[in-house]
Amino acid sequence: MSEEVSARAQLLERVIAFAAAEGIADKSLREIARGAATSHRMLLYHFGSREGLLAAIVAAIEAQQRAVMVAMAEQANTPRELMLGLWGEVSREELRPFVKLFFEVFGLVAQGAPGTEGLRETLTQPWLTDAAEAAKVIGVASDPAELRVGVAVSRGLLLDLVAGADYAEIDEAYRRFVDLYERATDPGVPDVDDR
Repeated sequence: MSEEVSARAQLLERVIAFAAAEGIADKSLREIARGAATSHRMLLYHFGSREGLLAAIVAAIEAQQRAVMVAMAEQANTPRELMLGLWGEVSREELRPFVKLFFEVFGLVAQGAPGTEGLRETLTQPWLTDAAEAAKVIGVASDPAELRVGVAVSRGLLLDLVAGADYAEIDEAYRRFVDLYERATDPGVPDVDDR
């Protein structure tokens, strides 16, 4: 790893730690810089803009979550076990500031904001790729369309959650989705009412 890449990675780690503790969605680049014990010029040098910094944070957190999914697949025996385990991870209260940030950045990407161009290709496709790998690890076939539906449902429920919906209701909705997925992919699975 080059010195510059290492410096960028270390700076990003400090920014992520600050974001986890204080949140950054409403903070200026200068406030973020102070919180990460750096200057706004260094943030601009390494990330190009506030939007570029936010995109880098989202990319790093998403990569961490995908790595957790693949690691969970090593321990899971069924798709249900993996899906519920991953949902428990991504819906944790400690991650909600990053979930909010994800949706802020998602909006910036959709608007074509400068500094977010590289994220457009990495918002969903890496999840599909890594989810297919996780499915292979637990020994089940994967369908790209089904995986995309799973990503979309998870994101929709997370959006509802960070917008203030009751966690128990959102969690129940996700569990119903898993039930529907099981019935759709395995006709031998009994209906929810039959369990």
